[in-house]
Amino acid sequence: MDNFSLMFPENKLRELNTLTDEAQNDLSLDFILDALSEDAYERNLIRKIMIQITDDEEIIRYRRDVFEDFLRFPDLREEMGALLEKLTDLREIERFQKDSEASALWSLINRLREIDEYVACITRIKEILESLDIRSEGMIRLREIVSDIYAASGFPELKKDIDETFEKARKLRSITIGVNLDKLLRPKDAGVLSLNDTEFSSSGLMKRFMRFADSKDDLHHGTNVADIKNYHPANPSISKATFGTVQLAANHSVHIETNDITGADPLSDALKKTVTNILKKTVKDIKSTLKKYVNISGYALINLTPEIIFYIRWAELTDRITALGMPMCKAEIGAAGRREFSFKEIYNLKLAIKNLAGEGIDIVTNEVDFDEDKRIFILTGPNRGGKTIFTQAVGLAVLMAQWGVYVPASKAFVCPCDNVYTHFPADENNTVDLGRLGEESKRLSEIFDVATSKSLLLLNESLATTNVAEGLFIAKDVVKSMIYLGARAIFNTHMHELARCLEELNLEAGAKSRAVSMITGVHDGRRSFKVSIAPPQGVSYAKDIALKYGVTYDIIKNRIDERKDD
Repeated sequence: MDNFSLMFPENKLRELNTLTDEAQNDLSLDFILDALSEDAYERNLIRKIMIQITDDEEIIRYRRDVFEDFLRFPDLREEMGALLEKLTDLREIERFQKDSEASALWSLINRLREIDEYVACITRIKEILESLDIRSEGMIRLREIVSDIYAASGFPELKKDIDETFEKARKLRSITIGVNLDKLLRPKDAGVLSLNDTEFSSSGLMKRFMRFADSKDDLHHGTNVADIKNYHPANPSISKATFGTVQLAANHSVHIETNDITGADPLSDALKKTVTNILKKTVKDIKSTLKKYVNISGYALINLTPEIIFYIRWAELTDRITALGMPMCKAEIGAAGRREFSFKEIYNLKLAIKNLAGEGIDIVTNEVDFDEDKRIFILTGPNRGGKTIFTQAVGLAVLMAQWGVYVPASKAFVCPCDNVYTHFPADENNTVDLGRLGEESKRLSEIFDVATSKSLLLLNESLATTNVAEGLFIAKDVVKSMIYLGARAIFNTHMHELARCLEELNLEAGAKSRAVSMITGVHDGRRSFKVSIAPPQGVSYAKDIALKYGVTYDIIKNRIDERKDD
């Protein structure tokens, strides 16, 4: 159970790459995490999972199937949520057990509460997993593990014992203490005779005190101790009285001593310590037995908490987005070596989240295929034409597929990438030493130091901070490097000349990947945000905008002439 995970198949090697800080920022992971959970603790747990990237097809399919079980069964999510609350309570109680000031009885009661909650957790998750048509390998294995724990631990009997113990504890009103006397009737040691469900009254107390009696091990009914048979010594190792004050022996029992000269009797002062220390040993033995039930399997469930939260929150977000009428689909996973992506009706997850907040954005979907003939897209178009939104959309969709959750598209085929590297405009505060162009060139160089043919590269307006000639010179070498590397990439840019010379760059760099021109933005004089494979439009975009807003020479001349006529 200790190595069981809902994110990784059993006995599977876990080779992970970490998403860079730049990629996390450029793909707006914080924005998405805020949409997943309002709780900072949960967001931190989910982030740790999301930034660890695997390109192992078996692991991704394993996660995808587990997620689908959570998505198909809202009851499963609700029950798992309740389980997390109980496990949190267990964790709090465990912390309390370390409190040295807690009394023995209070410590025992809390330990019993911990076990009771644990039993309830195991029992309920067993019931819910057995009641649902779960299909994933991970959830079926979890059901087997929980069933084995339940069967091996004797939970029904344990639950019955705990309930009976709680019932007795609620009725406890007094404790009968037995005091042994020496020949001179001086107290020499003390022990517990019984636990009683009634408080003592003064009537007949002296008679009962003078009557030799025994007790049962169970909760003693009333305060009549005439039938008591067993005696529980505070310190059975001490058989001979000594003189002086109350002493605490090494085993924490209390031995009572009286002054031989004055006859002073410190019994009253010793009673509190006597009761506490007598109970401590009994409680310690009970707690040691109960601890076995939790330490063997219980806290292994707590280790699943981050994974359970991850699946629950993503399933909830998926339900909310599909309720808006937007498509979300289960990605088909191909071999990583094929280096292909295919998306139908893909859109940027961020836009859907904004619509959940009531922004009312008209979301435009697109289709795109990365394959042997086109693995690198040089995306051109006007400002606010959707280039950045589309670039982010692809990056997020690929990551979501590899996390195992549904993808913002109606159909998706993903050959996993080993990591996603981004190159978006840098904060000016971070470019003081090198300047904008120097900083951008340095980050590009660092990406090529670690990227492989299975990586996804997303460049957003890279090298746009210098003059066109200098930027184009570096950009051509960057594109040739991506072609030679064989990676999949989107490079959105205003450098239309770069998109016009792709055939030349493809020939120069070899055939590991091919770069093609993609356009987005304005069609027929209006913004469409649709992408398509086509040569760069160049000045035609400006012409469309000029016609739309009436800033061509002919239109302006006619308007001037009309004013003269007036």
